[in-house]
Amino acid sequence: MKIALVNPPWSFDGSIYFGCREPHTPLELGYARALLEQRGHVVRLLDAQMRGADLSALITELSSYRPDATVLTTAPSYLFWRCAPPELRVPIQTARALRPYTEKLFVVGPHASTTPRAVLGKIAADAALMGECEELLPDLVEAAAADYGRLDSIAYRAPGAALADGDAAIVVRGSPAAVDLARLPALHWQLEEVVAHRHHHHRFDRAPDGPGAEMEASRGCPYACTFCAKENFRNRYRTRPLNVLLEDLDGLIAQGVRYVYFIDEIFLPHRALLEALLTRDIQFGVQLRIDNWSEELLELLGRAGCVSIEAGVESITAQGRSLLNKNCKLSTEQLSERLITAKRGVAFVQANLLGTGDDPEQVARWRAELSAHGVWSNEPVPLFPYPGSPAYRLKWGALDDRAWERAHAHYLEECLGFSDIQDQAPRPLAELEA
Repeated sequence: MKIALVNPPWSFDGSIYFGCREPHTPLELGYARALLEQRGHVVRLLDAQMRGADLSALITELSSYRPDATVLTTAPSYLFWRCAPPELRVPIQTARALRPYTEKLFVVGPHASTTPRAVLGKIAADAALMGECEELLPDLVEAAAADYGRLDSIAYRAPGAALADGDAAIVVRGSPAAVDLARLPALHWQLEEVVAHRHHHHRFDRAPDGPGAEMEASRGCPYACTFCAKENFRNRYRTRPLNVLLEDLDGLIAQGVRYVYFIDEIFLPHRALLEALLTRDIQFGVQLRIDNWSEELLELLGRAGCVSIEAGVESITAQGRSLLNKNCKLSTEQLSERLITAKRGVAFVQANLLGTGDDPEQVARWRAELSAHGVWSNEPVPLFPYPGSPAYRLKWGALDDRAWERAHAHYLEECLGFSDIQDQAPRPLAELEA
């Protein structure tokens, strides 16, 4: 079969999207391509965002290829599944444009993982996969519509049903899937895919001097902070086999990559990985909890090539961190010391803060003290209660088909200011998707 894996041409006008707007390596589609090709399928990855292609160019390519099945993601790469654009505007537009040129259309992503029935109500797809999609896709693309009921972690339209039949025509089977990372192969990217990736994610010490890339050393997180939308995907903590990870990395280095960003939800101390990175000509960035790192391991992290740390502190008070269920091991003073220690060996260190009700004057003093040592901290960012996060569940209970609309409306009503990367004139979700 001919399969198309599509990352659409993202745009974020009017969105409250928190994530980086630059293109990033679509790891989930890369794994899916490798597994589909192992089953003998011909696969084309159409990354419109990375190539700067608009919808018209994407239509031209797909109409020429005429795939038997097309897979469309609802978030711009795994890196942003936890903070995806709440609206489905771009996936809706893309699905509508591509539908005439593919026999089957499937949807993957965080929206399908949390509210699959609502997604199929908005996107004219045949089925949606819930959770981590890589291992499930080969079975789905090979199945006849009449056999969807034998698959797990899937939502699909009942045979013969139409969009006008509404929710009653949509069947949801199983729970969101979690992949066995040991079964995922090393990723080998085409040279043109690597060369097109000029962005160095979360790097501020210097301008990019060659291609960048994203990788993962682990997936999931052992913590359950209230703000993190990971209950239905990328939840349980797992590590990739080191030899496979290094095969990924060595392939990227051979293709000219100068910087990689580890998208791990939490980059935990892994001495064997750090020692392997010491022997390679590569610089990298990570997101981590500074309370998991000793001074000795932070020094090793810097020597291994780390030039960017995004450290989740969230609140400058123990009460605020407790409110977020951080289970932090250190006091605020100890966190500050650890951040300053990290900065001695890492070019850029950021301490992330969320809006937890901390006293603004105390926050300003804390930020100034860190800044004097070269550590940057953002002004507290308002918390969006993402569907699939404990914050959503604690506020409204179980998810339903209006979860994204409810969370978005609440955010617009309660938020008095936005972060510097958000649109300052956000529009209601229904208006964005109309």
